[in-house]
Amino acid sequence: MKALRWDHRPEGLRGPALVCAFRGWSDAGQASTIALAAIGRQLDTEPFASYDPEKLYDFQASRPYIVVRDGVVRDLRWPRVEYRAARAPRAPRDLITLMGPEPSTQWNGFAESVAEVALDLGAQMIVTLGSLMGDVPHTRPAPLMAIGSDEAHLERLDLHRPDYEGPTGLLGPIHIAAMRHNIPVVGLWASIPHYVSAPNPNGALSLVRGVEKLTGVTFDASALEEGAKDFEQRVNGAVANDPAVAQWVERLEEAATEEQQAEIGDPEALPDGDVLAREFQRFLRQRGPDEA
Repeated sequence: MKALRWDHRPEGLRGPALVCAFRGWSDAGQASTIALAAIGRQLDTEPFASYDPEKLYDFQASRPYIVVRDGVVRDLRWPRVEYRAARAPRAPRDLITLMGPEPSTQWNGFAESVAEVALDLGAQMIVTLGSLMGDVPHTRPAPLMAIGSDEAHLERLDLHRPDYEGPTGLLGPIHIAAMRHNIPVVGLWASIPHYVSAPNPNGALSLVRGVEKLTGVTFDASALEEGAKDFEQRVNGAVANDPAVAQWVERLEEAATEEQQAEIGDPEALPDGDVLAREFQRFLRQRGPDEA
């Protein structure tokens, strides 16, 4: 893809996994991008390639960011999707991270480019991170579900695997491109409460734990854990002031407990009204193509 700009080629990556997340349609509560940013801060990362924003964005939808100090223009930052090599010397593999705003256009070419970069750098898998709003309480760990091309990876995760037909964000074309190139690909989705619009560290924490289990790379998630506790306390305070919302949260907690008990009692069969599958479909079908 002509939009891809290489600064240099990272050398010595050990069987890396390429992990990607994009701000916008597939990033409810910013959980997926918070998760990937937290992962990057834990590792020795170096940027090595990015995409020309002129080729990928409608700047009326993804506007540049200007910095003004005391009336003087200091900086202008364009939307940017950037690759970073993330070395994890104590883990069995390294990572490559890819993050930025979801491009406005050229999705097929972009997805093909991601697969080609993965092949070029010897990536053994691609992991996509997403988050969606659902009927889940803020007082529980954010539930995860998984989709992908590789049965062995999905079985190892032991997460809910939904059925779905409908619209997709950029993560869908990336999965298809990876499959065309025979690269194992797994998508992790966190479900977060639909009644809280703030950035959600609880969802990010669940995604980080999922990446750990999938890749074998472990992280110090103490900052996210503290953020999740603070998030729960702040939401508790807001909910306590609204009896109707408090009652709704209580019902969600009861439903979550009943679902967990049903899964424990019959691990071979999920209930037809499974909360995560329903919300996955509702989220993707009802969000318009221009929503971020």
